[in-house]
Amino acid sequence: MRLGIITAGGDCPGLNAVIRAVVKAAARCKPAIEIVGILDGYAGLVENRTRPLTDADVSGILVRGGTILGTSNRDNPFQYLSPEGGEPRDRSKDALDTLARHRIDGLITIGGDGTLRGALEFSHRGVRVIGIPKTIDNDLDGTDVTFGFDSAMSVATDAVDRLHSTAESHHRVLICEVMGRYAGWIALRSGLAGGGDVILIPEIPYRLDKICDAVLARKQRGKNFSLLVVAEGSRPVGGTMVSQGTYKEAAKRPRLGGIGLVVAEQVEKRIQIDSRVVVLGHLQRGGIPTAYDRWLATHYGVKAVELASAGQWGQMVSLRGTQFSQVAIEDAVRQPRRVDPNGEEVRTARAVGMSFGD
Repeated sequence: MRLGIITAGGDCPGLNAVIRAVVKAAARCKPAIEIVGILDGYAGLVENRTRPLTDADVSGILVRGGTILGTSNRDNPFQYLSPEGGEPRDRSKDALDTLARHRIDGLITIGGDGTLRGALEFSHRGVRVIGIPKTIDNDLDGTDVTFGFDSAMSVATDAVDRLHSTAESHHRVLICEVMGRYAGWIALRSGLAGGGDVILIPEIPYRLDKICDAVLARKQRGKNFSLLVVAEGSRPVGGTMVSQGTYKEAAKRPRLGGIGLVVAEQVEKRIQIDSRVVVLGHLQRGGIPTAYDRWLATHYGVKAVELASAGQWGQMVSLRGTQFSQVAIEDAVRQPRRVDPNGEEVRTARAVGMSFGD
Protein backbone atom coordinates (compact mmCIF):
# COMPACT_ATOMS: atom_id res chain seq x y z
CA MET A 1 0.00 0.00 0.00
CA ARG A 2 1.08 3.56 -0.68
CA LEU A 3 -0.49 6.40 1.33
CA GLY A 4 -0.35 10.11 0.72
CA ILE A 5 -0.24 12.50 3.66
CA ILE A 6 -1.24 16.14 3.48
CA THR A 7 -1.29 19.01 5.99
CA ALA A 8 -3.71 21.75 4.96
CA GLY A 9 -5.30 24.79 6.55
CA GLY A 10 -3.62 26.84 9.27
CA ASP A 11 -0.45 25.48 10.82
CA CYS A 12 -0.23 24.55 14.48
CA PRO A 13 2.13 22.79 16.90
CA GLY A 14 1.92 19.01 16.58
CA LEU A 15 1.72 18.64 12.81
CA ASN A 16 5.24 17.25 12.59
CA ALA A 17 4.49 14.87 15.45
CA VAL A 18 1.59 13.43 13.42
CA ILE A 19 3.70 13.13 10.27
CA ARG A 20 6.39 11.34 12.27
CA ALA A 21 3.90 8.92 13.82
CA VAL A 22 2.32 8.08 10.45
CA VAL A 23 5.68 7.41 8.79
CA LYS A 24 7.05 5.33 11.66
CA ALA A 25 3.87 3.29 12.12
CA ALA A 26 3.57 2.70 8.36
CA ALA A 27 7.17 1.45 8.16
CA ARG A 28 6.46 -1.13 10.84
CA CYS A 29 3.36 -2.56 9.18
CA LYS A 30 3.56 -6.03 7.61
CA PRO A 31 4.06 -5.46 4.74
CA ALA A 32 5.41 -1.94 5.12
CA ILE A 33 3.31 0.96 3.84
CA GLU A 34 5.00 3.61 1.72
CA ILE A 35 4.26 7.26 2.54
CA VAL A 36 4.21 10.10 0.01
CA GLY A 37 4.13 13.63 1.39
CA ILE A 38 1.98 16.19 -0.42
CA LEU A 39 3.63 19.63 -0.25
CA ASP A 40 1.91 22.90 0.65
CA GLY A 41 -1.56 21.59 1.37
CA TYR A 42 -4.12 21.16 -1.39
CA ALA A 43 -2.01 23.38 -3.66
CA GLY A 44 0.58 20.61 -3.81
CA LEU A 45 -2.10 18.07 -4.62
CA VAL A 46 -3.37 20.19 -7.51
CA GLU A 47 0.07 21.13 -8.82
CA ASN A 48 1.80 17.76 -8.29
CA ARG A 49 4.32 18.71 -5.62
CA THR A 50 5.28 15.67 -3.56
CA ARG A 51 8.18 14.03 -1.73
CA PRO A 52 8.70 10.50 -0.39
CA LEU A 53 8.87 10.22 3.39
CA THR A 54 11.00 7.66 5.18
CA ASP A 55 12.01 7.07 8.76
CA ALA A 56 15.12 9.18 8.21
CA ASP A 57 13.04 12.13 6.96
CA VAL A 58 11.08 12.36 10.21
CA SER A 59 13.99 11.94 12.61
CA GLY A 60 14.12 14.80 15.10
CA ILE A 61 10.87 16.53 14.05
CA LEU A 62 8.76 15.51 17.06
CA VAL A 63 9.37 18.79 18.89
CA ARG A 64 9.35 21.08 15.88
CA GLY A 65 6.45 23.45 15.27
CA GLY A 66 4.91 23.98 11.86
CA THR A 67 4.97 21.26 9.22
CA ILE A 68 7.85 19.92 7.14
CA LEU A 69 5.36 19.48 4.29
CA GLY A 70 4.20 23.09 4.21
CA THR A 71 0.55 24.12 4.20
CA SER A 72 -1.96 26.59 2.81
CA ASN A 73 -5.42 27.67 3.93
CA ARG A 74 -6.45 29.30 0.65
CA ASP A 75 -6.22 26.58 -1.99
CA ASN A 76 -9.57 24.86 -2.37
CA PRO A 77 -9.14 22.35 -5.24
CA PHE A 78 -12.81 22.71 -6.13
CA GLN A 79 -12.62 26.51 -6.34
CA TYR A 80 -8.95 26.98 -7.07
CA LEU A 81 -7.47 30.42 -7.53
CA SER A 82 -4.50 30.75 -9.85
CA PRO A 83 -1.55 32.79 -8.54
CA GLU A 84 -2.05 34.96 -11.61
CA GLY A 85 -5.60 35.81 -10.51
CA GLY A 86 -8.82 35.39 -12.41
CA GLU A 87 -11.95 33.48 -11.46
CA PRO A 88 -11.72 30.35 -9.31
CA ARG A 89 -12.17 27.06 -11.11
CA ASP A 90 -12.52 23.40 -10.30
CA ARG A 91 -9.11 21.72 -10.46
CA SER A 92 -10.04 18.57 -8.58
CA LYS A 93 -9.25 16.57 -11.73
CA ASP A 94 -5.61 17.72 -11.45
CA ALA A 95 -5.57 16.62 -7.82
CA LEU A 96 -6.93 13.20 -8.78
CA ASP A 97 -4.29 12.96 -11.50
CA THR A 98 -1.55 13.59 -8.90
CA LEU A 99 -2.85 10.72 -6.77
CA ALA A 100 -2.96 8.42 -9.80
CA ARG A 101 0.50 9.48 -11.04
CA HIS A 102 2.08 8.53 -7.73
CA ARG A 103 -0.04 5.37 -7.33
CA ILE A 104 -1.45 6.61 -4.02
CA ASP A 105 -3.99 4.16 -2.64
CA GLY A 106 -5.35 6.39 0.12
CA LEU A 107 -4.92 9.89 1.52
CA ILE A 108 -4.36 10.81 5.18
CA THR A 109 -5.66 14.35 5.50
CA ILE A 110 -4.63 16.42 8.53
CA GLY A 111 -6.67 19.53 9.11
CA GLY A 112 -9.67 21.33 10.50
CA ASP A 113 -13.18 21.86 9.26
CA GLY A 114 -12.33 23.23 5.80
CA THR A 115 -9.62 20.68 5.12
CA LEU A 116 -11.79 17.75 6.15
CA ARG A 117 -14.71 19.05 4.08
CA GLY A 118 -12.33 18.93 1.14
CA ALA A 119 -11.40 15.36 2.08
CA LEU A 120 -15.07 14.44 2.24
CA GLU A 121 -15.64 15.88 -1.23
CA PHE A 122 -12.72 13.84 -2.57
CA SER A 123 -14.19 10.72 -0.94
CA HIS A 124 -17.39 11.36 -2.91
CA ARG A 125 -15.20 11.23 -6.02
CA GLY A 126 -13.71 7.87 -5.17
CA VAL A 127 -10.65 8.80 -3.12
CA ARG A 128 -10.05 6.69 -0.03
CA VAL A 129 -9.40 9.12 2.83
CA ILE A 130 -8.65 9.10 6.55
CA GLY A 131 -8.94 12.35 8.53
CA ILE A 132 -6.92 13.58 11.50
CA PRO A 133 -8.43 16.48 13.51
CA LYS A 134 -6.10 19.47 13.69
CA THR A 135 -7.05 22.99 14.76
CA ILE A 136 -6.06 25.35 17.55
CA ASP A 137 -9.73 26.38 17.70
CA ASN A 138 -10.82 22.96 19.05
CA ASP A 139 -14.08 23.33 17.13
CA LEU A 140 -14.28 19.99 15.30
CA ASP A 141 -17.19 17.81 16.30
CA GLY A 142 -16.66 14.08 16.70
CA THR A 143 -13.69 14.34 19.06
CA ASP A 144 -13.14 15.71 22.56
CA VAL A 145 -10.02 17.58 21.54
CA THR A 146 -8.02 18.47 18.44
CA PHE A 147 -4.24 18.53 18.53
CA GLY A 148 -2.75 22.03 18.47
CA PHE A 149 -5.35 23.36 20.88
CA ASP A 150 -3.41 22.63 24.05
CA SER A 151 -0.32 24.42 22.72
CA ALA A 152 -2.33 27.48 21.70
CA MET A 153 -4.11 27.55 25.04
CA SER A 154 -0.77 27.32 26.85
CA VAL A 155 0.58 30.32 24.90
CA ALA A 156 -2.55 32.31 25.73
CA THR A 157 -2.43 31.34 29.40
CA ASP A 158 1.22 32.35 29.64
CA ALA A 159 0.35 35.72 28.11
CA VAL A 160 -2.46 36.29 30.63
CA ASP A 161 -0.07 35.37 33.45
CA ARG A 162 2.46 37.90 32.20
CA LEU A 163 -0.11 40.65 31.78
CA HIS A 164 -1.13 40.46 35.45
CA SER A 165 1.95 42.25 36.73
CA THR A 166 1.90 45.14 34.28
CA ALA A 167 -1.86 45.63 34.64
CA GLU A 168 -1.52 45.75 38.42
CA SER A 169 1.51 48.06 38.32
CA HIS A 170 -0.21 50.65 36.11
CA HIS A 171 -3.77 50.20 37.45
CA ARG A 172 -4.98 49.44 33.95
CA VAL A 173 -7.52 47.34 32.15
CA LEU A 174 -5.50 44.99 29.96
CA ILE A 175 -7.21 43.05 27.20
CA CYS A 176 -5.72 39.91 25.68
CA GLU A 177 -7.28 39.05 22.30
CA VAL A 178 -6.94 35.39 21.34
CA MET A 179 -7.83 33.30 18.31
CA GLY A 180 -10.62 30.75 17.98
CA ARG A 181 -12.81 32.08 15.16
CA TYR A 182 -16.42 31.17 15.99
CA ALA A 183 -15.59 29.07 19.08
CA GLY A 184 -14.51 30.39 22.47
CA TRP A 185 -12.45 27.46 23.73
CA ILE A 186 -9.07 29.21 23.81
CA ALA A 187 -10.47 32.29 25.55
CA LEU A 188 -12.50 30.27 28.03
CA ARG A 189 -9.80 27.87 29.14
CA SER A 190 -6.88 30.29 29.10
CA GLY A 191 -9.02 32.85 30.92
CA LEU A 192 -9.96 30.31 33.53
CA ALA A 193 -6.40 29.00 33.88
CA GLY A 194 -4.86 32.48 33.91
CA GLY A 195 -7.33 34.10 36.24
CA GLY A 196 -8.99 36.49 33.81
CA ASP A 197 -11.62 38.77 35.34
CA VAL A 198 -13.80 39.02 32.22
CA ILE A 199 -13.98 36.42 29.44
CA LEU A 200 -15.69 37.26 26.18
CA ILE A 201 -16.57 34.41 23.81
CA PRO A 202 -18.65 34.18 20.60
CA GLU A 203 -21.22 31.91 22.25
CA ILE A 204 -22.20 34.55 24.83
CA PRO A 205 -22.80 38.02 23.31
CA TYR A 206 -21.70 40.73 25.71
CA ARG A 207 -23.04 44.06 26.93
CA LEU A 208 -20.56 46.89 27.42
CA ASP A 209 -22.24 48.06 30.63
CA LYS A 210 -21.83 44.58 32.14
CA ILE A 211 -18.11 44.60 31.34
CA CYS A 212 -17.75 48.03 32.93
CA ASP A 213 -19.76 46.90 35.97
CA ALA A 214 -17.34 44.01 36.49
CA VAL A 215 -14.30 46.30 36.24
CA LEU A 216 -15.81 48.90 38.63
CA ALA A 217 -16.87 46.22 41.10
CA ARG A 218 -13.25 45.07 41.29
CA LYS A 219 -12.13 48.65 41.84
CA GLN A 220 -14.56 49.02 44.72
CA ARG A 221 -12.96 45.94 46.29
CA GLY A 222 -9.53 47.55 46.06
CA LYS A 223 -8.53 45.86 42.80
CA ASN A 224 -7.35 48.72 40.62
CA PHE A 225 -6.74 46.60 37.54
CA SER A 226 -8.64 44.06 35.47
CA LEU A 227 -7.74 41.45 32.87
CA LEU A 228 -10.07 40.71 29.96
CA VAL A 229 -9.55 37.65 27.77
CA VAL A 230 -11.38 38.23 24.51
CA ALA A 231 -11.97 35.71 21.73
CA GLU A 232 -11.56 37.18 18.25
CA GLY A 233 -15.12 36.15 17.37
CA SER A 234 -16.74 37.91 20.32
CA ARG A 235 -19.57 40.31 19.57
CA PRO A 236 -21.95 42.56 21.49
CA VAL A 237 -25.62 41.72 21.92
CA GLY A 238 -27.30 42.58 18.63
CA GLY A 239 -23.94 43.35 17.01
CA THR A 240 -21.57 41.65 14.60
CA MET A 241 -18.07 40.23 14.77
CA VAL A 242 -15.15 42.51 13.90
CA SER A 243 -13.22 41.55 10.78
CA GLN A 244 -10.29 42.94 8.84
CA GLY A 245 -11.59 42.28 5.36
CA THR A 246 -11.85 39.01 3.47
CA TYR A 247 -9.51 36.55 1.81
CA LYS A 248 -9.40 36.80 -1.96
CA GLU A 249 -10.99 33.44 -2.46
CA ALA A 250 -14.39 32.13 -3.37
CA ALA A 251 -15.26 31.21 0.23
CA LYS A 252 -14.83 34.86 1.34
CA ARG A 253 -14.18 33.87 4.94
CA PRO A 254 -14.00 36.91 7.22
CA ARG A 255 -10.55 37.53 8.66
CA LEU A 256 -11.56 38.07 12.27
CA GLY A 257 -9.61 40.37 14.54
CA GLY A 258 -9.77 43.77 16.19
CA ILE A 259 -12.47 43.22 18.79
CA GLY A 260 -9.93 43.70 21.60
CA LEU A 261 -9.17 47.26 20.48
CA VAL A 262 -12.88 48.02 20.11
CA VAL A 263 -13.60 46.88 23.67
CA ALA A 264 -10.54 48.70 25.06
CA GLU A 265 -11.60 52.01 23.51
CA GLN A 266 -15.19 51.63 24.66
CA VAL A 267 -14.28 50.68 28.24
CA GLU A 268 -11.79 53.53 28.57
CA LYS A 269 -14.28 56.04 27.22
CA ARG A 270 -17.11 54.76 29.43
CA ILE A 271 -15.36 54.51 32.82
CA GLN A 272 -12.17 56.56 32.34
CA ILE A 273 -9.74 53.75 33.18
CA ASP A 274 -6.59 53.43 31.08
CA SER A 275 -7.09 50.40 28.84
CA ARG A 276 -4.61 48.62 26.57
CA VAL A 277 -4.87 45.61 24.27
CA VAL A 278 -2.48 42.79 23.34
CA VAL A 279 -3.33 40.72 20.26
CA LEU A 280 -1.60 37.34 20.37
CA GLY A 281 -2.41 36.43 16.78
CA HIS A 282 -0.15 33.86 15.17
CA LEU A 283 2.00 33.47 18.27
CA GLN A 284 -0.62 30.89 19.23
CA ARG A 285 0.18 28.84 16.14
CA GLY A 286 3.95 28.76 16.48
CA GLY A 287 6.62 27.19 18.59
CA ILE A 288 7.21 23.86 20.25
CA PRO A 289 4.11 21.71 20.85
CA THR A 290 3.24 20.93 24.43
CA ALA A 291 3.85 17.43 25.79
CA TYR A 292 0.11 16.77 25.59
CA ASP A 293 -0.09 17.75 21.92
CA ARG A 294 2.89 15.54 21.07
CA TRP A 295 1.23 12.66 22.89
CA LEU A 296 -2.13 13.28 21.23
CA ALA A 297 -0.69 13.79 17.75
CA THR A 298 1.32 10.57 18.00
CA HIS A 299 -1.77 8.58 18.99
CA TYR A 300 -3.76 10.13 16.15
CA GLY A 301 -1.07 9.32 13.58
CA VAL A 302 -0.80 5.68 14.63
CA LYS A 303 -4.59 5.31 14.71
CA ALA A 304 -4.86 6.71 11.18
CA VAL A 305 -2.42 4.10 9.88
CA GLU A 306 -4.36 1.36 11.68
CA LEU A 307 -7.61 2.49 10.02
CA ALA A 308 -5.97 2.59 6.59
CA SER A 309 -4.48 -0.88 7.10
CA ALA A 310 -7.92 -2.19 8.04
CA GLY A 311 -9.58 -0.53 5.07
CA GLN A 312 -11.77 1.68 7.25
CA TRP A 313 -11.88 4.65 4.90
CA GLY A 314 -13.95 7.81 5.22
CA GLN A 315 -13.20 8.02 8.93
CA MET A 316 -11.66 10.69 11.16
CA VAL A 317 -9.63 9.54 14.15
CA SER A 318 -11.12 10.63 17.43
CA LEU A 319 -10.55 10.77 21.17
CA ARG A 320 -13.56 10.21 23.40
CA GLY A 321 -12.75 10.18 27.09
CA THR A 322 -9.66 7.99 27.25
CA GLN A 323 -10.42 5.91 24.15
CA PHE A 324 -9.07 6.48 20.66
CA SER A 325 -11.59 5.52 18.03
CA GLN A 326 -13.03 6.94 14.82
CA VAL A 327 -16.06 8.80 13.50
CA ALA A 328 -17.31 9.27 9.95
CA ILE A 329 -15.80 12.44 8.46
CA GLU A 330 -19.28 13.41 7.32
CA ASP A 331 -20.47 13.41 10.94
CA ALA A 332 -17.36 15.22 12.19
CA VAL A 333 -17.91 18.24 9.94
CA ARG A 334 -21.70 18.39 10.11
CA GLN A 335 -21.65 21.10 12.77
CA PRO A 336 -18.94 22.94 14.72
CA ARG A 337 -18.13 22.07 18.32
CA ARG A 338 -18.71 25.24 20.32
CA VAL A 339 -18.80 26.23 23.99
CA ASP A 340 -22.08 25.49 25.74
CA PRO A 341 -23.14 28.80 27.38
CA ASN A 342 -24.83 26.78 30.12
CA GLY A 343 -22.20 24.06 30.35
CA GLU A 344 -20.01 23.07 33.26
CA GLU A 345 -16.96 25.05 32.14
CA VAL A 346 -18.89 28.31 31.96
CA ARG A 347 -20.57 27.57 35.29
CA THR A 348 -17.16 26.93 36.86
CA ALA A 349 -15.85 30.27 35.62
CA ARG A 350 -18.89 32.09 36.95
CA ALA A 351 -18.58 30.29 40.29
CA VAL A 352 -15.14 31.82 40.89
CA GLY A 353 -16.35 35.31 40.03
CA MET A 354 -15.52 35.65 36.35
CA SER A 355 -17.84 37.72 34.17
CA PHE A 356 -18.87 36.94 30.60
CA GLY A 357 -20.16 40.42 30.01
CA ASP A 358 -23.76 39.29 30.08
